[in-house]
Amino acid sequence: MASRAGPRAAGTDGSDFQHRERVAMHYQMSVTLKYEIKKLIYVHLVIWLLLVAKMIVGHLRLLSHDQVAMPYQWEYPYLLSIVPSVLGLLSFPRNNISYLVLSMISMGLFSIAPLIYGSMEMFPAAQQLYRHGKAYRFLFGFSAVSVMYLVLVLAVQVHAWQLYYSKKLLDSWFTSTQEKKRK
Repeated sequence: MASRAGPRAAGTDGSDFQHRERVAMHYQMSVTLKYEIKKLIYVHLVIWLLLVAKMIVGHLRLLSHDQVAMPYQWEYPYLLSIVPSVLGLLSFPRNNISYLVLSMISMGLFSIAPLIYGSMEMFPAAQQLYRHGKAYRFLFGFSAVSVMYLVLVLAVQVHAWQLYYSKKLLDSWFTSTQEKKRK
């Protein structure tokens, strides 16, 4: 940092910075984890919007049944998976622990549970496709089961990382809360 009064003080070579205040580690972690979670929320938003678009096109029959199949049952409850993401975003500005906890709990209920149900619902169709080579639902010429399993795997990874980072962020916030109470 440059001095307004002129050159550096005599007798120092610039290596006396160790005594200066530094940002506490849990604050640095909080900023980093918030950034990572926001990236995952935006990826989840893209997945969510694609599913909403697929469901709208399927229900309104904007394209033929051969192009876009009707939605699977698991896709309807998965639409609620936007709630945990919104709660997560709402928890960031003021480090609101209760919103983050609600986000984590609702992620299990509205995101992970429909994905588990979806994998079970689509399993017989996937088994038939890979054993006999027969598919009955299609998305733009591809087997709907294959495409939706790819979406499912991506969504599971996004939500798992989101839960992992949320837990680490919660621990970071608890650390800062405990340090404030000690003082």
